[in-house]
Amino acid sequence: MSHSIFNRRWAAVILEALTRHGVRHLCIAPGSRSAPLTLAAADNPSFLCHTHFDERGMGYLALGLAKASRQPVAIIVTSGTAVANLYPAVIEARLTGERLIVLSADRPQQLIDCGANQAVEQPGLFGNHVSGSLNLPTPSPDIPASWLVSAVDALMQQHPAGAVHLNCPFAEPLYGGDPAAFKAWHASLGHWWQGDQPWVAMPMSSTVTIQADWREWRQRNGLVIVGNVTAEEGTALVKWAGELGWPLIADVQSQAGASFPCAEIWLQQSVAREALEQAQLVVQFGSHLTGKHLTSWLAEYQPEAYWLIESMPGRRDPAQHRSCRIVADIGDWLDAHPAIALPAWCPSLEKLASETFRTVQQKLCHFGEAQLAARLSELLPVDGSLFLGNSLTIRLVNAFARLPVGYPVYANRGASGIDGLLATSAGVQLGTGKPVLAVMGDLSALYDLNSLALLRQVTAPLVLIVVNNNGGQIFSMLPTPVAERERFFAMPQHVNFAPAAVMFGLHYHQPQSWLALCDAVEQGWQHDGATLIELRVDEELGAQSLATGGTLL
Repeated sequence: MSHSIFNRRWAAVILEALTRHGVRHLCIAPGSRSAPLTLAAADNPSFLCHTHFDERGMGYLALGLAKASRQPVAIIVTSGTAVANLYPAVIEARLTGERLIVLSADRPQQLIDCGANQAVEQPGLFGNHVSGSLNLPTPSPDIPASWLVSAVDALMQQHPAGAVHLNCPFAEPLYGGDPAAFKAWHASLGHWWQGDQPWVAMPMSSTVTIQADWREWRQRNGLVIVGNVTAEEGTALVKWAGELGWPLIADVQSQAGASFPCAEIWLQQSVAREALEQAQLVVQFGSHLTGKHLTSWLAEYQPEAYWLIESMPGRRDPAQHRSCRIVADIGDWLDAHPAIALPAWCPSLEKLASETFRTVQQKLCHFGEAQLAARLSELLPVDGSLFLGNSLTIRLVNAFARLPVGYPVYANRGASGIDGLLATSAGVQLGTGKPVLAVMGDLSALYDLNSLALLRQVTAPLVLIVVNNNGGQIFSMLPTPVAERERFFAMPQHVNFAPAAVMFGLHYHQPQSWLALCDAVEQGWQHDGATLIELRVDEELGAQSLATGGTLL
């Protein structure tokens, strides 16, 4: 039985090592093989522990926590298919850079590939979708604690973005034993237990290289494109571009508001594209742009210079411009490349954008998802966050909304799937501790219905608007064959979310007008807990509004 205590001591070293790298949130699924990790986590007061019975949803919960806290988040699961259920969240983290640490319990090697229960080949399970991995040996007092802690330190510091995988075999017994056993092994790390620094420190250089010709470029015609950046970065970029007199086209994930709103609409006009093509330098901050017309125009336009700046390494430009790829913290880069005050070189474009936004507000007067997108800023909670689902939802908001500068917006736009969106929104709320407005489609909500259970754990008001247009209506915008579209693409489910709200104990509303929607949302902000608002809308009108947006002008 003393071996079970050593399992716990081994697990405690792993978890304590993670605290030295900023891990505070732990997401734990039930399981017996993972008991040493779970019980060690429960004993460590440094952690905020979150639980969920569905590992796929829990992976996305961790993703949302990592997005909101900007810190690595650890996940504890048992062996077998429990580990595989984390795959979608790991893929998303690979593409967008959130730091997840997967701690998968495992059978010891002698139980693998011999017919033992719940034993699968877990090392390498995530392939190249994890930034790094460490397949630990079965715990043994013959292995120094210093080796274990330094191995965890190296994994965390060598892979600063995306998910990492620690596979942790544990032999039975897993429970009980003498609490005093193996104290010497545990104590061999000395004062490390009382500190807050890694056993092995590997500091990274973060020096920003200044563009040698910046003084010349900043006096020419520049265009700023902002993709997925933080709220602080988005605010700074608005100020920086404004001083330079450069137009700034902001993606819905940019947190930069919209000085030039409704770009997806006015970019369809030749006069707008001709004006933009006077830009000699395009500077893009962040990646994963949402707008179809913006990405199409960028793919066709070849400026004199194209710079793409974000902290994530690698190729981030799907148009493959001849460009300068700059891997740097955006705030540090802006500090190293100060603006100078210059008049706007394209004032007509700002006027066109403002006029487009006013026209959109006037013409999208029919109660539905397009109107919701255009007037979304009226529903945002004070000092809160917005989470947007994928597919049609985020495209409508990107095209029609004008969000406040610096207002936090979250989305899963790496792989852009409809899986795990409810869970991610719950993670965003738990990571910020502030109110959250979440908007997504009916199929997205159905796909992650188990994660409604997570909304019972929120610590501040969360209002979830499910736009029920009866299926994947984005396919009506694509050249899908009409005869097969409903059965094989849109897949209408004809569901009502009221029973789901009852099952999970959530407040529920089904407003029939804009005023009723505003009232339901306001009620949601008045009490703690979650509110589910089902917006039943015309099935194809939202998609039609987006497809024909250019005709609004």
